[in-house]
Amino acid sequence: VQLVESGGGLVQPGGSLRLSCEVSGTGILFSWYDVGWFRQAPEKQRELVAQIMSAGSPNYAPAVTGRFTISRDISKSTVDLQMNSLKPEDTAVYYCNLNSPIADYWGQGTQVTVSS
Repeated sequence: VQLVESGGGLVQPGGSLRLSCEVSGTGILFSWYDVGWFRQAPEKQRELVAQIMSAGSPNYAPAVTGRFTISRDISKSTVDLQMNSLKPEDTAVYYCNLNSPIADYWGQGTQVTVSS
């Protein structure tokens, strides 16, 4: 299983970014797994940002609720994170995650920097 993120970058406060994660190696089982996005800021622990459970229901961290939207495309095995109204405290490396009964799988991470 491999996860490849894209879409990070530098954006001003109040701006928007869209992150995308392409998952390979799961075949038709992609929809069976929980997929989501985590982030890790310097000197902080990795934290959950948003997640789509296998049944399709989304979960969001309180800090991003109302600003971020997670979505998945089962036909393409992708999971996206639309981030609006970005704040400096959203600055972090964002990681795509797939949770299976066997293991947790992670992407390499993509940097998001919110700064004026």
